[in-house]
Amino acid sequence: MQPARSHPIEAPRQRLASGFTSGLASLCLLMSACTPAPLQPFTTEGVPLVLLPAASAGIRDQRARFREIFCAVLETRGSALADYRPCEDALTRLGAEPAATQRPVALGASRRQLVAAVVPGIGYECFEPWLQPPGSVQDHLQRFGYGLTLLKVEALSGSARNARLIRDAVMAMPADPGAPRLVLLGYSKGAPDIMEAVVAYPEMRSRVAAVVSVAGAVGGSALANDATQDQADLMRHFPGARCDGGDGGAVDSLRPATRQAWLAHNALPPELHYYSLVTLPQPERVSLILRRSRDKLARIDGRNDSQVLFHDQLLPRSTLMGYLNADHWAVALPINRTRAGAAAIAVTQNDFPREALMEALLRFVEEDLADPGAKGR
Repeated sequence: MQPARSHPIEAPRQRLASGFTSGLASLCLLMSACTPAPLQPFTTEGVPLVLLPAASAGIRDQRARFREIFCAVLETRGSALADYRPCEDALTRLGAEPAATQRPVALGASRRQLVAAVVPGIGYECFEPWLQPPGSVQDHLQRFGYGLTLLKVEALSGSARNARLIRDAVMAMPADPGAPRLVLLGYSKGAPDIMEAVVAYPEMRSRVAAVVSVAGAVGGSALANDATQDQADLMRHFPGARCDGGDGGAVDSLRPATRQAWLAHNALPPELHYYSLVTLPQPERVSLILRRSRDKLARIDGRNDSQVLFHDQLLPRSTLMGYLNADHWAVALPINRTRAGAAAIAVTQNDFPREALMEALLRFVEEDLADPGAKGR
């Protein structure tokens, strides 16, 4: 993670609007093409599908415990962290959650010292120079003995290609002498990239403690049915972009038919622990620039984060940690921190306590891994 440089916002609003609109044109095209065709067209190809309650699909519901941990972190750290929100505004309650455990929450130094290795979504390498993430999440986690690193994948390549890059990055890391500490965290398309990696390359599994999906496109995104790789390639012209076209498979890797076919023929290795954090924002918590794509997905189901339906974000047989009251960008991309003009004009609901979220995520995973009976419950 690169430290932020100072970027005073002194240009007139018109100039900011023009530059921002130009820079994000490719993302907007990718999110919401103009054709009125169904997002999920009729087809007799594909695999049989069923939509079940999470418990009937082997999902372990631990929302109550994650809420306890996230709330404790938020209230203890308070306004010392950016973008503070009360816990009830940071999480979305979906139906009846399990009862609270009432167990104490440890907020001291980590014992296992987990390291989150983040695999970003489509196009990140293209717009990272423009975004200039400040590295504040990494700094915060280090205070408690946790680590954070970004795994380099190709912005516009398919999941199979990126799976190999993930494997190579993991195998290049020094092996831990004891229990593995590496938590592979997939954001958006990063989730299927990780899924393909742990299935295709068994030699890396012993180095991985857990896999976490955050707003992951596990089941793909119907928006990809209405997009082309040529539109995605426009991100190569983002201001300051240093990415190439890769193998040209990014958009196809996000299509629901592609993801469902992969899931039908590939089981995640049972020796790993899997966790899912879903983004399910209240309507008013979706940024202005994302509302069109949110409304497009609402033709299928209004419960979406502007990019992915809520039920398509769950890893098979994973532990459900919770539903975040954040849109697809707010949970991971600190546009409000580094591009204030863009946030004021279009990315209007980007504030989210990302430092507190990552601390709570790693504390939950660490606690759960220490429970020998966790996977069986």
